[in-house]
Amino acid sequence: MSYGDDYDDTRARGVPAQTRTRLPDQPETGTRRSGPSPFRSIGAIVCVVVLLLAAIVFASQNRESADDDAQGGGGSGGTDQARSTAPSGEQPVDGAFNGIPTGFAQDAQGAQSAAANYAVALGGTEMFNADQRRTVVETISSAATRDELLAGFDADYSAALNERIGLDADGAAPAGSTFVNRTLPVGSTTTEVTDTTAEVSVWCAGLFGLAGTESRTPVRTSWFTLHFTLAWEEGDWKVVRTEQTEGPTPVSGDDVVSGAEEIAEAAESYGGFTYAR
Repeated sequence: MSYGDDYDDTRARGVPAQTRTRLPDQPETGTRRSGPSPFRSIGAIVCVVVLLLAAIVFASQNRESADDDAQGGGGSGGTDQARSTAPSGEQPVDGAFNGIPTGFAQDAQGAQSAAANYAVALGGTEMFNADQRRTVVETISSAATRDELLAGFDADYSAALNERIGLDADGAAPAGSTFVNRTLPVGSTTTEVTDTTAEVSVWCAGLFGLAGTESRTPVRTSWFTLHFTLAWEEGDWKVVRTEQTEGPTPVSGDDVVSGAEEIAEAAESYGGFTYAR
């Protein structure tokens, strides 16, 4: 799912600071000015110490408040608001089926967590192998639309697509190459949620390509958003429909591009994550 439109069209799926002013020196008048009063200097030092202590206490209180917000899901009164600077929400689920996290809460946070994990599952290398693709889809899909979703994904991830990428019919990379296909959720939001249905969008970055010296499709990044329609079935959120749109895409940085061997080693050495709000 993270391969983008370069290879195939993806269809819709079912603290304050002090300011000190320096005055200009007065001209010499024949009368020498006295030096600063020692009592005045001591008083200034005391003021500075007091201000520093106050700043430390203020910063400590803010930090404790932020920690409490993060542990309590963010915000006062138990409101469920996403914050841009830190993760928030419930603990990740501890169940899994076919390697995919399951058992999400029946609320907005649970729906977002489910959608983020399903985005990872649908954006992995398993989707390029027919048997593994079926396992992924059957694990996360709604019974009402399972066949439709599977048929659509089978059409998208075709043998012809594998051939164009440089994979064999089973989605395996040629000798000396490493196939990289990862979806990395950046954030999620619910546009609508009830006890039994949810509309969730997940903003993602993607890595896709073949890492190898002979690769004609080097690993590159992409940005896209996955839109999920979810239904509450058999004690969990299931995918009814999914759609992918481009972006939002940030400006590319000035990072030095790594070689194929470094990318391949990273892909094989760094595992993925279980996501949760």
